[in-house]
Order: sequence, then structure tokens, then C-alpha cells
Amino acid sequence: MPHEPQYGRADFLVGEANRDAMAFIDAWPDWPALAVLLIGPQGSGKTHLVHIWAAKSGAIIVPAAELGHRDPTELVGHGAVAVEDIDDATLDEAALFHLINAARGRGASVLLTARTTPAQWGVTLPDLLSRLRAAQPAFLGPPDDQHLREVMVKLLADRQLEVDVGVLDYLLLRMERSFAAASSVVDALDRESLARGRRITRAIAADVLDPTDSD
Repeated sequence: MPHEPQYGRADFLVGEANRDAMAFIDAWPDWPALAVLLIGPQGSGKTHLVHIWAAKSGAIIVPAAELGHRDPTELVGHGAVAVEDIDDATLDEAALFHLINAARGRGASVLLTARTTPAQWGVTLPDLLSRLRAAQPAFLGPPDDQHLREVMVKLLADRQLEVDVGVLDYLLLRMERSFAAASSVVDALDRESLARGRRITRAIAADVLDPTDSD
């Protein structure tokens, strides 16, 4: 069966890479600006934070690519709305501008997510760029060693996978140091372990990290 990610507050591991962003989520509704912009690489926890905030605020979550097909007044009707991946190349700039204006009129909070800062998106609508620059940024960075270890342990536990400490150390020394890589490696370990009908060993870990290097 497919693995369903857990987006509860207790499931989010806080470290130096995401402490400031988590603080903004916890501080709502006492935000310093109408909108908060979560900026971080793929797999850094932006979607998890969005779901934590939505559970707290009652926000509607909408992908940026769908904004052009949604009524902005309806989206801000609950007093909070989250828009994910606003640096998507298919973003309807006018739709996002109207949404932010509707939120201002309603006094609603807006949470936006992106991989990069607004200056890098190539926004052509000056008024929208001005609104985005007024948003409070909250950055999520790459994990330190201890945080990455904690994330790996949690991801493995979520899938009820048992891995010896030595195997985990082997993985952490050789894998890409990012949250996205951690998720990808655990998914590959799960599939490989199931395919072989055995628990995860160092040999399986080695094959997952470098499938071209067969024993």
C-alpha cells in the first residue's frame, strides 16, 4: 500500500534549519505582516508546515497552479489561505494579486510557499511584486547532521522499517544531505526491502545509494 505522509504538529522535527519558520507558524495570528512566505528547497518541510498551520487556522490549501480557477473571495472566506509553490512557472500572476487584495480586504492571513525568493521568479506584474516583497519571509535551510539523522529515523519509523545503527551511519555518510534525499532514500529502501523479502542491510543500502555498483 502507498505510504501516506504524516502532517501533524507532533510529526514535525524542529532543528536549526526550520526553527524560525516553525516559530512563525506557532506565532499565528500574531504575524508581523498580512502574508508569510516560506522559502526552502524541495523536501525542506514547507508542505508539512502548511498543513500544521491549516489545522490551526482553518486555512484552505490551494496549489498556485489552480488559482486562476478559484474565486479569491471564497478562498479568503475562512480568514486564512495557503498557496503552495507560487514560484511555479504556470502561476497566474493576476489571480495571486487578486487573492492577496481580497485577503487584505477581509483581514485574512496568507501563507505562501516557494523554493526561491520573489526576485528570482521573473514576476512581470509590478503591483504583485510589491505585495510579495511586503510579505514576511521565513527560510528553511539544509539540515545539520543531527537533524538529518532524526529525520531519517522518523521516516523509517513511519514505514515501520528497522535499520541497524551501523546501516544508518553508512547511509548518512554517503547520501545527499537534504530532506528531499532522505525521503527518496527511505522510499527506495522500503521498496528494495519489500522486493527482496528481507530487512534492510548494508548491502541493500549500498545498492540503493548506487544501483550501478552491484556486489
